[in-house]
This record gives sequence, structure tokens and C-alpha cells, in this order.
Amino acid sequence: MIRRLRTMFAPEPAAPQRSAEVPAGQRVYAVGDIHGRLDLFEQLIAKIDADDAARDPADTTVVLLGDLVDRGPDSAGVIERARRWARKRKLRFIGGNHEEMFLSAFERDEALRHFLRYGGKETLLSYPIDPQTYERATLEELRTLMPLIVPAEHIRFMEDMESRVRIGDYLFVHAGIRPGVPVDEQQCADLRWIRGEFLDDQRDHGFVVVHGHTITDEVESRPNRIGIDTGAFASDRLTAIGLEAMERWFLDTL
Repeated sequence: MIRRLRTMFAPEPAAPQRSAEVPAGQRVYAVGDIHGRLDLFEQLIAKIDADDAARDPADTTVVLLGDLVDRGPDSAGVIERARRWARKRKLRFIGGNHEEMFLSAFERDEALRHFLRYGGKETLLSYPIDPQTYERATLEELRTLMPLIVPAEHIRFMEDMESRVRIGDYLFVHAGIRPGVPVDEQQCADLRWIRGEFLDDQRDHGFVVVHGHTITDEVESRPNRIGIDTGAFASDRLTAIGLEAMERWFLDTL
């Protein structure tokens, strides 16, 4: 069972639903937290490609909302598949807190310990390291091995991820925003890690925030935000939102 981090039955905000719009001629898909589930990612890629092809021609952008890695069995495969997909269509990649932890793990033993505690073991074992070697290694030895097994292009890929993407009346981030702070003054730590202060805030931000990071059983749609992390690594449900003009729709792997 997924440990639900947020109730799906919180009181509805008093504010009316914001009429958000994507610029004319554009279409956007955003994908929630993949967490190493290459099998589900492949399924959702096929559904997005088919859905996009079935609609009128548009300038289509796909945004991955971060946390491609950790917990699931094939983080290396997810990164490689995302890079291949980006060679065929327009993709933008947002860095999540788990990419941040992964990159920090190359630098400090304490960061590596934290990374391993939250799904990093599965990530490292998706690269060419013998499980017995992994089990025998000290933190220092493991950190020495990491640059040898993780391709440099995967590291650069994560380093180059964006912190936010704005398209029309939508702001795409991994975790959320600090309410009341202008977009260009938002701190990366909030964009990747924030929960309660953002999730509980009911004010109109001037745009609709599309985010992952916080697991819910179903899409969580509020007047000022839409959460699409449906806990793919445990639920088998990877979710995407589609946006065009003032229309919204959802695709998932269930």
C-alpha cells in the first residue's frame, strides 16, 4: 500500500477554479514522479505519443516533473529512455529532490547515506555494479565506485535539469512553491522539497501550479494547483496531465 502523505478529502478551498490557458497552437503533457519504473514509463510514453498523434497538429512539449530515480528497479533505464525520447520530441526536465540527493551522494559520505536510505540502493544497483560488491562496500568505497558505474552523461543530464517551467497560465515544478514569493525569487529548495506550506495554501498564485512530490491515490486538483504524483513505484499508476487551450485531461498506466 502507498503511504498517503495527504488526505484526498481536505475541505475544498473557497476560491473559484482558475481559468488557466495554454497559448494558442501549443499542447503540453506533464508526467509525475517515475521513480525508476521504466516499465510504466514506456507505457505512458506510448499513451502520450498516441494521444498527441490523435489530436490536431500542435507545438507539443512534454515536461517530466522530476524524481525519475530511486525506489523503483531501473533508474538508469529511465534516465536513458528519457534522453532517447528527447531526441524525438520536445522534452523539458525538472529536477526533483531525488535527483538532488543522487548528485549530492557523489560528494559526501553523509549525503550518500541519506541517498541510500531513500531508494538510492535500487538506483545504484540499476547500474553495472555486482550486488555482492555493493553489499561489502563501505560508504567511502561505494562513493569511489559511483563515478565508475554511473555514466558521465547521466550526471550531466541531472545537473542540467531545470527548477521550474512556465507555459501560459501554468507553472510546472517538482514539489511546489513558497506562497507569496514571486516566481523569479523562489528558492530551489522549496521548488524541490516543500510540502505543507504550499499544499495547504488556498490563495490564487496568478497561475496554476502542476507538481509531483506528494503522493495521492488520485490526481489532486485544486483551484491553484494540480498534483499528479500517484505513487507509481508502489501503485503501478504513473500519471500524466494533458493541457491545450483551456482543456485538461489525464493519462495513466492503470
